[in-house]
Amino acid sequence: MIKEFKTFIAVARDGTFTGAGAHLGLTQSAVSAQIKRLEEYLGVALFDRGARAAVLNAHGREMLPQAEELVAMAERMVTTAGAGQVSGSLRIGAIASVQQDLLVRALGRFRAVYPDVRVRIVPGVSLSLLGQVDAGEVDMAVLIRPPFTLPPELGWHRLLNEPVVLAVPASLPAAPWRELLATQPFIRYDRASFGGRVVDIFLKKHRIHVHEAVELDEIEAIANMVRHGLGVALLPQLRRLDVTGLRLVPLAEQAFHREIGIIGRLPFDAGSVREKMAECLMTAAAEP
Repeated sequence: MIKEFKTFIAVARDGTFTGAGAHLGLTQSAVSAQIKRLEEYLGVALFDRGARAAVLNAHGREMLPQAEELVAMAERMVTTAGAGQVSGSLRIGAIASVQQDLLVRALGRFRAVYPDVRVRIVPGVSLSLLGQVDAGEVDMAVLIRPPFTLPPELGWHRLLNEPVVLAVPASLPAAPWRELLATQPFIRYDRASFGGRVVDIFLKKHRIHVHEAVELDEIEAIANMVRHGLGVALLPQLRRLDVTGLRLVPLAEQAFHREIGIIGRLPFDAGSVREKMAECLMTAAAEP
């Protein structure tokens, strides 16, 4: 909860959530979320909710010097530990498709350098993970690039592009990809996900009408449904995708991709465990 205590101190000093957020590089909603978590953790309200400014109530005034002492103690511990082994924790949000391969290889490199840092993997879809990064609930996330402009306090590091292909059952006779999409049942990549939106935009752009059978978000599950003859699907070609029972048909000149990357609050402090994890992810993504 050190991060939440730091935010509490910043709000108490500035007098507003917005001003404290500007100082910390957080949005007003992220500051509000952290203060709410701290109040739930302590079991008391810290600010007078009836005031227009962020005014400490009796509990807040009592807690402030203790919070300052706690944060100062934590910073002294970090300084002392910096001369030896690095410990602590790192919270990483990750979509399902990167947990099976990319994240595994990156974690192998990371733990070789920081064996005493405890890593917590938070699963979720890209939109949900983006919100958790913004609220400070995770330190960074590996997800699909959002189809909209990111706020300036969030940074994006591209890891890889995954080409989208048409997956069909291996037993299905060969035919042009447009014909297969038009005649076969369609297993749709969930439109609520960022990757699914890319697929939906492609279909609308090329005015392709599909006969929808199932809609879901999990890539491996979509591939398995195609493998068992339930239909065809437009899905990203993961590097470790099991293609048994499948035939992957490229989209030729209409080819498109989904972009996978790291998102986190700026700045990525030099020498921090978060920067090292990002470096390990980029190295793993560059491997064949």
